[in-house]
Amino acid sequence: MSDWNISGKLCVVTGANAGIGKHTAIGLARRGARVVMVCRSPERGEAARAEVAAATGAEIELMQCDMASFASIRAFAAEFAERHDRLDVLVNNAGMIFAERELTEDGLESTFAVNHLGYYMITNLLRDLLIRSAPARVVVVASTAHKRARLDWQNLQGEKQFTSFGAYALSKLCNILFTYELARRLEGTGVTANCLHPGVVASNFGSTAGPLFRHLVKIGRPFLMSAERGAETSIHVASAPELEGTTGTYFARSHPARSTAITHDRDAQARLWQLSADLTGVG
Repeated sequence: MSDWNISGKLCVVTGANAGIGKHTAIGLARRGARVVMVCRSPERGEAARAEVAAATGAEIELMQCDMASFASIRAFAAEFAERHDRLDVLVNNAGMIFAERELTEDGLESTFAVNHLGYYMITNLLRDLLIRSAPARVVVVASTAHKRARLDWQNLQGEKQFTSFGAYALSKLCNILFTYELARRLEGTGVTANCLHPGVVASNFGSTAGPLFRHLVKIGRPFLMSAERGAETSIHVASAPELEGTTGTYFARSHPARSTAITHDRDAQARLWQLSADLTGVG
């Protein structure tokens, strides 16, 4: 058994104002971590910060970042490095699903930009802090939806064909490819990288999706797990002592699971990494 103890460790949770992200922040704070909640909206973020602080009795920090904006991500990373000299756990949780194909201010398809490039960019911009803080962990919230994705390099941003769920599933596939490549690149640094499926959760996620997806969520809601329960795997991967040293692993229900064959393709992992570096100018 490792002596990893999360008490006092500095943890960042993106997309922390609601759902799984908020309950991940609560779970980590209850385990004694110092938590920085990263939210797009200062108003909603402050309301969530106050709720997490009240629920845990902990001092919770709020920082603003719009994961759809490269400028905002860069500004956040720079401000974080000014405020803090370490980072023990980074939970990449922020995610969106869009009804129609939309472009960000950087000219990129929004699902791909927020759900994949945002994770790629924020992790690499904070990479030096993570390494200096080792042992440290990167946790990537993916989804079993990746099993429904088709990896078409000519349609990563819906250039040829776009569906709401298809874009989301592809972004979750990219999350796993990114995690496995990151884990390999971090070998020997003391920083681990793992990804997970949180479960199918009854939350506000999907409210911006297409009508079919929203309808399926509505009729299935009675059978979905709570956001609190959905956060359990994120909290486990971020804090479990026995996982110190575990890297490049996909988890479901807090146990190692098998992701699809394409996610283990090293050429695909490396190709996505290079493409992400080219698009973001980072890495």
